[in-house]
Amino acid sequence: MDLIPAPLTADLHEDAPPYVFGPAPVLDAAPGTEGTARWLRRELGAATGWDLPPGGRHTAGPAAGNGDGDGDGEADAGGRPGPGGIGLRLDGALAGRLGPEGYTLTVDGHGADLAGASPAGLFWAAQTLRQLLGPDAYRRAAVGGGERAWSLPRGTLEDAPRFGWRGLMLDVARHFMPKDGVLRYIDLLAAHKLNVLHLHLTDDQGWRIEIRRHPRLTEVGAWRPRSRWGHRASPLWNETPHGGFYTQDDIREIAAYAAERHVRVVPEIDVPGHSQAAIAAYPELGNTDVVDTAGLGVWDDWGISENVLAPGEAVLRFYEGVFEEVLELFPAEVSPFVHVGGDECPKAQWRASPAAQARIRELGVAGEDGLQAWFTGHFDGWLAARGRRLIGWDEILEGGLAPGAAVSSWRGYAGGIAAAQAGHDVVMCPEQQVYLDHRQAPGPDEPVPIGYVRTLEDVYRFEPVPPELSGTAAAARVLGAQANVWTEVTENRSRVDYQVFPRLAAFAEAVWSRLPAPAERDYEGFEARMAAHRRRLDALGVDHRPPAGPLPWQRRPGVLGRPIEGAPPNV
Repeated sequence: MDLIPAPLTADLHEDAPPYVFGPAPVLDAAPGTEGTARWLRRELGAATGWDLPPGGRHTAGPAAGNGDGDGDGEADAGGRPGPGGIGLRLDGALAGRLGPEGYTLTVDGHGADLAGASPAGLFWAAQTLRQLLGPDAYRRAAVGGGERAWSLPRGTLEDAPRFGWRGLMLDVARHFMPKDGVLRYIDLLAAHKLNVLHLHLTDDQGWRIEIRRHPRLTEVGAWRPRSRWGHRASPLWNETPHGGFYTQDDIREIAAYAAERHVRVVPEIDVPGHSQAAIAAYPELGNTDVVDTAGLGVWDDWGISENVLAPGEAVLRFYEGVFEEVLELFPAEVSPFVHVGGDECPKAQWRASPAAQARIRELGVAGEDGLQAWFTGHFDGWLAARGRRLIGWDEILEGGLAPGAAVSSWRGYAGGIAAAQAGHDVVMCPEQQVYLDHRQAPGPDEPVPIGYVRTLEDVYRFEPVPPELSGTAAAARVLGAQANVWTEVTENRSRVDYQVFPRLAAFAEAVWSRLPAPAERDYEGFEARMAAHRRRLDALGVDHRPPAGPLPWQRRPGVLGRPIEGAPPNV
């Protein structure tokens, strides 16, 4: 059984004769399963050539297979005649035993029966079914003209995720990923039973979402004249202008596409730092009493810009308008959380700004950190009043955390531990463990090597709940985890693929499956299952890193990175 992530329990008889589908299996879809039925007809239908017409698996009908592969429609060993195929149903009783995303999958003489505790659980069952059918089930057309026989091992499995938040952060601000690439990544997340896409939409180097009341955010802020080639210490430049943005209809499409696949989207609008693209479009947003903001452009370099938002009422009103449009585009059922960034906000301009210092005195807050906490707290209340929850990077802990805010703990575990112990929800994403832009191996062949070495095995041994929280009530505050991929040195889809895969498969198992302690995990067994999974990735067209290292065209010789030697600190 080569399933990734590993299921909760599985009793599959792989040594016994499998169930073999006939050429025209039916799809027996009970009420409430229409979404998964559409997905199966589209995805499995393309790969297998099946039409999957509606029908009962246990009732007489067109011959479609009965488990012996001859397609004669005769009674099988169980004595019940029928066409065979795939059954879909919801079973609310599973929620009590497995949780809201739980499911069961049973293969008998009539085909496959998929039952979900919810529509999401049923959809994850369909992902398992696809894996069991083999790598060719991931192709967009039937290989061999649709003449092959498709089979499944007989037996039963039960499954459910360990965490409710299983995500990937995709930085589309540093290097823009066109809409089709984002939709593709939603499919890749779903294939790995990951259910959160965190879209980093704004930064110093680009603004990627259309805001109609502020058109210059994309007319100006979405474009930069050039990009540094490699790490910020590199002397190389790509002089081709770079940019792009998602129209509002693009965003609606992304949100709807994700919802159909039970993936939540967390839009991120970064404030008050990482905002030079916005200031370039609207100079009045910056600290105009200390900087000639009219002379600023969209930043063409990497790192942390000193140009941050001014802490005035006009800036708050501007961003309230931005968030109003964001909330309209991302419905609450798809995007219950809205990310406000809050990381790496330099305070030098606020310290030098008479207006910012007057604001500190007026508010009675504790210096510049208190000013940022006030900024975050404002939007926490504003979002809460509209039925959403604020989440931000762990710097929002500095100066006091807004009461309803959740934390993305990126600088290590420490921020998440402090937040959870203080009663705040946490998503663990420590850079030392699950930053997928960090290099996958030592040596000179890794393209533009950044950060610590994080191998496939390292990611497989990632544990979202640190020992400081394990066994305590605060552990329940860990909603889950996400892997993050920043795109300063991943300039196109192929480079993103290389950094993300196959490590995202290891991450998926770490957050879905109930694994033993990191040192006790069966990495050798996982690695053996990865042989089949790599074939699935190949069929999907994913440019993953091969086990032996990058292919020649995946390398970037002479492009400077920033490797960090040694083991990462566990902080």
